[in-house]
Amino acid sequence: MVSIGMSLHWPELIANWRRLDWSGWTRLLLATFILPATVALILARIFPLTLHQTAGLFMVGATPGAPLLTRNLARRGFNMNLAASYQVWGAVMTPIMIPLMTFLAAKLYDRDIWIPPRVLAWQIITKEFVPLLVGMALMHLAPAFSKKAQQAINLIGNAVLILVFALLLWKMRHQLMAVTPWVVAAVVLLLISSIAVMHLLARGDAVTVRTFAVSNANRHVGLALLISGRYMHSFEALPVVACYALAVAVLMAIAPKIFRPKELTQSATV
Repeated sequence: MVSIGMSLHWPELIANWRRLDWSGWTRLLLATFILPATVALILARIFPLTLHQTAGLFMVGATPGAPLLTRNLARRGFNMNLAASYQVWGAVMTPIMIPLMTFLAAKLYDRDIWIPPRVLAWQIITKEFVPLLVGMALMHLAPAFSKKAQQAINLIGNAVLILVFALLLWKMRHQLMAVTPWVVAAVVLLLISSIAVMHLLARGDAVTVRTFAVSNANRHVGLALLISGRYMHSFEALPVVACYALAVAVLMAIAPKIFRPKELTQSATV
């Protein structure tokens, strides 16, 4: 997040938002929050998932993530600034949309679940906005240092993330071994659906649609796990969330290989 703040230009961020009309905002809201969560509930009906697994799958579908595109992806024709703008917008909408959608979804199962928006807002502020502002401040106050340090911060952040993820996978290896093929199928279909809805609803050139689609697949698995455990008391949702995190990791690894070099000449503007 600090690294993204270093590369984020405020005028471009505002410009990305201003280019969308009400129709665009509505399509973005549907594709980001509502449709993936709805698909998760439908998949839970199709596949024989337990209630705890359903809770985990729904929360993954309901929580837009940190659409962090690597530099390798950026060189393949993705718009990094658009991805960052999309992340900021999703973070702002999260304390509004997630409590509402969770409350309505719980009613389908005769349950009352209310997530205080202030709890989500605090998570978003501390985990996303503060590091983002730190990165923007560093670029403003020390641009030369920030440009040199940005790559190192990326490497350190990715290394820490991989280490923590590996430790978590090792710690929960027994739970993952018990995951059924139905869970894997539901997770993969949810990921594909998150990409597909953006291709159906997003408007713009190939770079814009591609960036939105891959960003939308990066759901906020950490926040989904936190909500599942704290407010739904579904600690068995962890394997479902972990499966989705693994699926996204595979997606981010193969995405740079999908696009051909000739696409590098395309403009990365909204």
